[in-house]
Amino acid sequence: MSKGKGRICIVDDDEAVRESLRVLLFSAGYQSCQFESADAFLAEPSRPEVDAYLLDFRMPGTDGMTLHKQLVDEGCHVPVIFITGHGDIPLAVTAIQRGAADFLTKPFEDRELLEKIENAVRQFRALQSELDEIEAARVRLDELTPRERDVLDLIVQGHSNKQAAAHLNISPRTVEIHRARVMEKTGADSVATLVRMAGLLDQDKQ
Repeated sequence: MSKGKGRICIVDDDEAVRESLRVLLFSAGYQSCQFESADAFLAEPSRPEVDAYLLDFRMPGTDGMTLHKQLVDEGCHVPVIFITGHGDIPLAVTAIQRGAADFLTKPFEDRELLEKIENAVRQFRALQSELDEIEAARVRLDELTPRERDVLDLIVQGHSNKQAAAHLNISPRTVEIHRARVMEKTGADSVATLVRMAGLLDQDKQ
């Protein structure tokens, strides 16, 4: 994820629009990169690291809607804000239903655009933070042995050491040892932390 206030990717076939957006974003503290078409963007060997996309709806070649679909299909979580004409509003609504963050109808106020970008970047960074936390939990829990995972599952369900021992047909002392190893490997400082880590992974599976 980019540092600072954010980096915005502009994809628009109108050079004047691209330059105007670049200047506006710079004045508001954002970095930016620009592409003259969706096809030019797709031709890049690697995706730019950005916090939001500003996509024109209608462009020669691949249009904005198709580009958005491809980004979604690739598993991209970066928010997309469409720039549309009045006749594109029904399509923009469809894009929102398919996961776009927002859309703006030409002509639009600079303040309105910056507000939408700020909201999109804030939500994206919150999502990224959650995804990073989920990945960290997954890595730590993957280090557990099958028996340690059994003990973890019972702990997060609220079972005491004695109850877990009876359920697994092992001694309470053995449960204590496994429990200590679970706490050490996961870096958890409490049962509540273990419950949260397990909950994050369960939520990610849904």
